[in-house]
Amino acid sequence: MSSSLFSPPATCADAAIAPVDGLYREHRPWLFGWLRRKLGCEHRAEDLAQDVFVRLIQGRKAVRATDARALLTTIAKGLVVDHQRHAALEYAYLNYLATLEQAYAPSPETQAEQLQALVRLDRLLDGLPPKARSAFLMSQLDGLTYPDIAQRLGVSLSSVQQYMVRAMAACYAAFYE
Repeated sequence: MSSSLFSPPATCADAAIAPVDGLYREHRPWLFGWLRRKLGCEHRAEDLAQDVFVRLIQGRKAVRATDARALLTTIAKGLVVDHQRHAALEYAYLNYLATLEQAYAPSPETQAEQLQALVRLDRLLDGLPPKARSAFLMSQLDGLTYPDIAQRLGVSLSSVQQYMVRAMAACYAAFYE
């Protein structure tokens, strides 16, 4: 049996990764540089560059060579936004913890769990339609009644009820499934 430089992928997963390998070799250096300039941190840029290619594999989309840079940049921009939101959330949470007396501060393990829950909630809220997100926040943070929310959003009471059902179902799924 003769050996060849090209051997077909052994599995479907290998088939999905094979084209990405070429993209990774060709585009990773400029992507890393772009992320490093955006973030100002070499280590975070390295992590996010890796995450871009993980997302590409998970997306299982065919990528034309002419579109590769644009697609990688789009994925990277989304990850940078996610990173910045996470950093802002963590900063706000740590500032809140700094206001607590030591005796009332949660343990480091509890702090980590609470921060993870906040990040999950942030992602969940980001995934809701704008009116559903607004209704949920008005109800849970501002303490407004459904009729007040309906008036502020300019929608019917039944719409607010539907928004809340959707938001609560998303919360349940995010935290209990």
